[in-house]
Amino acid sequence: MSNLVSKEIRLKARPDGMPKASDFELASKPVAQPGEGEVLVRNIWMSVDPYMRGRMMDRESYVPPFQIGEALQGGALGQVVESKSPKLAKGDFVQSMFGWREYETNKAETFQKIDPSLGPLEAYLGALGMPGMTAYAGLFKIGEMKDGDAVFVSAASGAVGQIVCQLAKAHGCYVVGSAGSDDKCRWLEKEAGIDKAINYKTCGDLNKAVGAAFPKGIDVYFDNVGGAHLEAAINHMKPFGRLALCGMIEQYNDTAPRPGPSNIIMAVGKSLKLQGFIVSNHFDLLPAFYQEMGKLIKVGKMKWQETVEDGIENAPKAFLSLFTGANTGKMLVKVGPDKAV
Repeated sequence: MSNLVSKEIRLKARPDGMPKASDFELASKPVAQPGEGEVLVRNIWMSVDPYMRGRMMDRESYVPPFQIGEALQGGALGQVVESKSPKLAKGDFVQSMFGWREYETNKAETFQKIDPSLGPLEAYLGALGMPGMTAYAGLFKIGEMKDGDAVFVSAASGAVGQIVCQLAKAHGCYVVGSAGSDDKCRWLEKEAGIDKAINYKTCGDLNKAVGAAFPKGIDVYFDNVGGAHLEAAINHMKPFGRLALCGMIEQYNDTAPRPGPSNIIMAVGKSLKLQGFIVSNHFDLLPAFYQEMGKLIKVGKMKWQETVEDGIENAPKAFLSLFTGANTGKMLVKVGPDKAV
């Protein structure tokens, strides 16, 4: 293993507005041999996610910014190829935040061992990973969803949205989701089983489309988009409605602050609850999440879509596609073969 070289993607420049391919660079570095208590992991899958855009800016946030000239970070799945720790053995499959690279040598406790028998390995970056857990925490803890609620989901065909939709349907809810293509809308209705999908690019007046879909109003809005979707949801919320603010991808590449929802005053009169959340604050829900997802997967009531780019060199392309709607479901990068050893 002494001559191993790892390819990695580094941040070359901080994006101004929409990120560009030139903001990233492909580099190589020798792979360090594990010391006492360390393991060497070869990545098989890695994730790109919209939240990473915020880490490319030099500002304070809930996670530190990426540094120029250093490999980026993100969710990854790999296999231990060499171990000098009793905590992990050669051949173990693990999850980490050491994405955007082919190999990583680090302390064993920075990796989490996973059970590949629960589902496809890559599902731990999607339905069984952070996106799925985000859907679960946002819907049940923040959105306080009850059986039979009327639920609206933006970016409903995305990695988080598709899980939100199916969790809500599994609890007898009336579910409407928005997506940006007819194909995505068809999948949501035919495969995910939601009641109605709105193509926000072709529906004309989004506010009217949402109102027509919810003649009796919305109990829970799961927001992945912000902007016009958030305004439309506020307009049609029922009194005491709950809005789980997960992400606002419509605004991630803004170079100047935009005005807030013009109808935010309605939150007072309707007694609405609007709450943002970060999934890492809700890991206490993991056992309940795995129990719920395992039950639904077993009976065929949980499906998901993935878009895959092959090769670490295509990770920037995969990331950029998140902001143009080119992906369907979870956006993944296949870094290497399914088994490392």
